[in-house]
Amino acid sequence: MRDVEFMLSGAHVALCDLLKLAGVVHSGGQGKALVAAGEVHVDGSREGRKTAKIRAGQVVTWRDLRIRVRAATVPDAPVSE
Repeated sequence: MRDVEFMLSGAHVALCDLLKLAGVVHSGGQGKALVAAGEVHVDGSREGRKTAKIRAGQVVTWRDLRIRVRAATVPDAPVSE
């Protein structure tokens, strides 16, 4: 299985958008079609909601691809005195 790590910049991303941003499909519409066809799993369960909110810590799989969603780290702000 091929692993991809996706760094999440906000609180969540829609499943169809994640598929596009991770390079699985070329458009959100193609992502929606994959989800509607029952080909996408989230945390091991088939996901039928095209705009399901995917959060850090979740794993999305499609065929032999596993997308691990991680929270983007924010660099420490300098301390002012």
